[in-house]
Amino acid sequence: MRRANLVAGVVAAVGALGACDRQPPSAELFPLEPGHRWTYRQTLELDDGSREVTKLELSTLPSEPYEGATAWRRRSADGNDWWLRRDASGIYRVAAKHDQQAEPQPDAQPRYVLKEPLAAGTEWPAPTLPYLLKRRQGFPPELRHDHPSVPMRYAIAALDETVTVPAGRWERCLRVRGEAAVRLYADGMSGWKDVPLVTTEWYCPGPGLVKLERNETVSSPFLTGGRLTLELQAWRTP
Repeated sequence: MRRANLVAGVVAAVGALGACDRQPPSAELFPLEPGHRWTYRQTLELDDGSREVTKLELSTLPSEPYEGATAWRRRSADGNDWWLRRDASGIYRVAAKHDQQAEPQPDAQPRYVLKEPLAAGTEWPAPTLPYLLKRRQGFPPELRHDHPSVPMRYAIAALDETVTVPAGRWERCLRVRGEAAVRLYADGMSGWKDVPLVTTEWYCPGPGLVKLERNETVSSPFLTGGRLTLELQAWRTP
């Protein structure tokens, strides 16, 4: 699984509203209409001191029928696709497909990206996995193969924040925080421990997601983790 798939569980998580329907407030913070293009700077910092900076490109495609209702489609430049819907309850993902799959894989339950009402304390669950945690020895090193579905709890933590990223300074941003834990064997002295998985996302009027931070740090001679940061570099409207 490519690192860009992190965005799939965060950014892209009920029939879509038509042009004449009233859109929920979350529509301004997560645009689904075709023609939007985003470029993000993706910085990966691992516990071993290594650092890697790459680029992630996303775009919105026209809506299309999916499982009997309309869904909006997002795509990454490396071939991953996500189908989303929105209604009065918020914006949520209904299916996903990576570049090695022939058909989209439906989500067992809707995976919310943003849930209404947009108020501090609004919460929702969504599965995640350890994207950055690895074994120092053993195969496969990535722990996501052993823990493909970890329950994470998201909550709206703030409603009016200012965020500065390479694309500029954005105001009236909503901050979402997701918290989960995966139980892993740390060492002979500590034994088993709950390793936190923490995601923080900032959504701003217009471009939507402008920044994301994922922290998976662990103190163990057998395990390694790190931090992933996504920052908006450019945004093009239809």
